[in-house]
Order: sequence, then structure tokens, then C-alpha cells
Amino acid sequence: MLGSVPALAQEEFPFGFLMTLDAARMPGSKRIPSIEIGDNGEVVLELWCNGGKGQFSVAGNTIVFVPGAMENRNCPPDRAQADSDLMAALGDVATWRRQGDAVTLTGSRSLRFIINTN
Repeated sequence: MLGSVPALAQEEFPFGFLMTLDAARMPGSKRIPSIEIGDNGEVVLELWCNGGKGQFSVAGNTIVFVPGAMENRNCPPDRAQADSDLMAALGDVATWRRQGDAVTLTGSRSLRFIINTN
């Protein structure tokens, strides 16, 4: 019985964790987008340049992202466009799946995040 508990735990949505987008850094930037998910689905976003808040609603393998207030920072055009594209992709997310420390959010495109476990 003990062997089955970790497998079940790994399939749960990662409430209470910080996840980083599985992407390369943009030229001239040290940032990679991250999402910090609170225990009730509240989200703090740090995108390529901008940041903000939102909310995830999860039921089974379905997920809905509702954006909240965004902080508009002085962003270069390429990062501002990347932020807009990422927000649009998050808004289209419909399902999620977790495999170990990787969480894939799927909608118009797939977004793979890695759970920061350290």
C-alpha cells in the first residue's frame, strides 16, 4: 500500500507550489516565466517582463485560468509580445496533466511547467 501513495500524490494539481515554464531564456534576459499557485488556486504570475495575478479553477483534468490585475512594466517590444502570447495561451488552457514534477497545460497550445521542488 505504501508504494501507491507517492504515485497518487504526484498526479494531484500542484496547489501551493511555484512552477517555471519549460523554456529557454530570451536573449538579453535572465527571466523565465513562473506561476505561483496558492492553495485555493490564486495565481501570482511573473512573465517574460510583466507580472500580475489570476486564478486557476481545477475540476478533474479540466482547468480554467482567469487573469486578474496585471502590472505593466517598461518592457521591450519582444518581451511584451511574448507576455501577450503567453497570457493568451493561458486563457485558452482547458486541460492539465502532471507527470512527476512536470505539469502540462493544454489549450490552443501546450505549456509545460516544471514544479520547483527545492
